[in-house]
Amino acid sequence: MIGRPRVHHAVTGSTNERAKELAATGAPHGTLVTADEQSAGRGRQGRTWVAPRRSAVLMSLVLREYDALLPLRAAVAVAEAVGSEEIKWPNDVWIGGRKVAGILVEGRPAEGWAVLGIGLNVEPVEFPPDLHAVALDDGRSLEDVLAGLLGRLDDRLKAEDVLAAWRARDALEGRAVGWVGGAGGVAAGIDESGALLVDTADGRVALQAGEVHLRLE
Repeated sequence: MIGRPRVHHAVTGSTNERAKELAATGAPHGTLVTADEQSAGRGRQGRTWVAPRRSAVLMSLVLREYDALLPLRAAVAVAEAVGSEEIKWPNDVWIGGRKVAGILVEGRPAEGWAVLGIGLNVEPVEFPPDLHAVALDDGRSLEDVLAGLLGRLDDRLKAEDVLAAWRARDALEGRAVGWVGGAGGVAAGIDESGALLVDTADGRVALQAGEVHLRLE
């Protein structure tokens, strides 16, 4: 099972950065880095991930077995672990329309590794209004939530039905979306590669996660 060996920090800049350092020096598949607090946590597209000390699961996994659907696999695993039916493409997990978890995948495929970072809000705190965030707050401890999440990840990293599971939780299908440099349109699900399909006035387009900053309209 993934999650061993484990390196835990009371405080670190970023669990993803620590995991990348370990991966580059030969850490085995499944190595887990966790922290009580991050001083430089990051989300997708350079966003900052903010979480007060011991209020969230802050974790990164070294993976040496992965595929292009890894961000979607991770999102489904997180959603299953927290009982969510909402994923905002590509991998923000929502509860009641508010973000409970974010996922950041980084790596060096040519060197045979990737790092999967997950931030999952567990304890209720006062989030800044612009974050539109929510905490799981289901009575479980951080360690219990982490254990459940690792179990779902262990299953979903190998599962064959990940696209169907992701589509069943698609929070954007049928909604108007826009992005920088685009005219906007209506989300129409995802294709087999995990790209977001959008119906625009000029036809259907496929958006790759690394290319757009998506906004709801």
